[in-house]
Amino acid sequence: MTRPHTVPKIPGILNTVRLLAVIPLLGMLMLAGAAVQADEFGDAEITLAVADALADDKGVSGYMIDVDVDNGIVTLSGTSDNILAKERAVDITETIKGVRAVVNDIQVVPSARTDNEIREDIETSLMLDPATESFELETEVNDGIVTLTGVVESWQEKQLAASIAKRVEGVLDLKNRVTVDYTAERSTEEIKAEVERVLEWDALVDDALISVSVSEDVVSLSGTVGSAAEKTRAAADAWVIGVQEVRTDNLVVESWARDERFRKDKYVRKSDASVEEAVSEAMMYDPRVSSFEIDVSADDGVVTLEGTVDNLKAKRSAGMDARNTVGVWRVKNMIQVRPGTPSDETIEERVENALLHNPHVNRHEIDATVVNGTVYLNGRVDTYFEKAEADDEASRVYGVVEVENNLEVTNTYDRLTYDPYVDQDWYAYDYPWYQQRDAGMATRSDWEVASDIDDELFWSPFVDEADVNVTVEDGVATLTGTVDTWHERQAAAENAYEAGAVAVDNNLTVEYGPRYYVP
Repeated sequence: MTRPHTVPKIPGILNTVRLLAVIPLLGMLMLAGAAVQADEFGDAEITLAVADALADDKGVSGYMIDVDVDNGIVTLSGTSDNILAKERAVDITETIKGVRAVVNDIQVVPSARTDNEIREDIETSLMLDPATESFELETEVNDGIVTLTGVVESWQEKQLAASIAKRVEGVLDLKNRVTVDYTAERSTEEIKAEVERVLEWDALVDDALISVSVSEDVVSLSGTVGSAAEKTRAAADAWVIGVQEVRTDNLVVESWARDERFRKDKYVRKSDASVEEAVSEAMMYDPRVSSFEIDVSADDGVVTLEGTVDNLKAKRSAGMDARNTVGVWRVKNMIQVRPGTPSDETIEERVENALLHNPHVNRHEIDATVVNGTVYLNGRVDTYFEKAEADDEASRVYGVVEVENNLEVTNTYDRLTYDPYVDQDWYAYDYPWYQQRDAGMATRSDWEVASDIDDELFWSPFVDEADVNVTVEDGVATLTGTVDTWHERQAAAENAYEAGAVAVDNNLTVEYGPRYYVP
């Protein structure tokens, strides 16, 4: 595969033209006596790549965001109409190869909502969400700035409370002053061992060059990761029970760290017993799942989940926990949703209120009808991203056992692509309608589509573009070659869709995957 030669689009131009650019050649880095290729990116190339990614994502207003890069440090400025989009812009930027860190100076535009309205909606959201209804939290709002206080039992619960509050329209910023009160003390050795274990089993973190040290309940991560997104993920992984602070100042981002020689030990075949234990531990740290008894069984990388939960979001979250575990390439989610006895009328009212509060979808008239706990969503939205957000919002409501998403998308040429680093609240493949992505006739030449696919693969922190061969005929992309993991195979297909392929024939084999995909 050749290097991409297209410069990404610049936001703010309606008919953006892709310009030719030359990406600097690979330098050579000597590490432990071995020659390791190091991608050297100029700030100008990174600036354009970030701008392109923001412009293409329907969850942010990329044309309102300015991008400045200094030695790989990206500063985002401009405006956003909600805090979810502001933070999503950071997540997207962190996935771009060459980005070392992100400074978020985006300002959220104030809405017409009063502080009391915002506070009441946050309190209602926390009370009605099945995962936070038992939390004893206080909410204060001053000029749109929310302050959360109270006590929870884990860092993950603290973050979940904040994320629910941010889903309310009108929140300009949030100060999370919730205190974590662990029920038991742990030794330094226990904490260190668990952090290392969580990093080892997280499929979204290449931990081979990460060192962990612990002193007085403070975890310090040092070494090297391949992307800013991995660094953020690694920091989140380090918040195991007993940790009071996580420091990552000495964890640097270098794209050469994704060299397969550093990853090969991570993706060797795992025993079924070890996979089962790792998935169970991942669910233990998920506040949406931890209170339920979920049975995990593994058979050569196929994980089956069984048990009962009282809300659909918990079932979906358990599936995500399993998929993001090393050694898992398929999840059979047999969990049953068995809520109490809320009436269909009550569920319907709560779903409609939740949709009205969500800043991504509240401008649309979405009708929710509930029959025996199944929500039927009807109406029209502009993008598939909004359709996905509405689906996710409905799944969070207690009493919902399934979602039938019949929303029409006005922009028929719009595409939704899934990125595990960005779309952390939902897994697009949980939506039956997501598989139906054939956009019909190709609107661009095969050469343009192939070139843009190369571009997407090159800037991805998750795919080694040198392992993927791309051909395009009548807009249909065919991918061949061998990648390391099932996640990488899926990500390559997403990159092809994002670049404009009308369909993808994914013939990639997987070095560390199911046996019939192994070359």
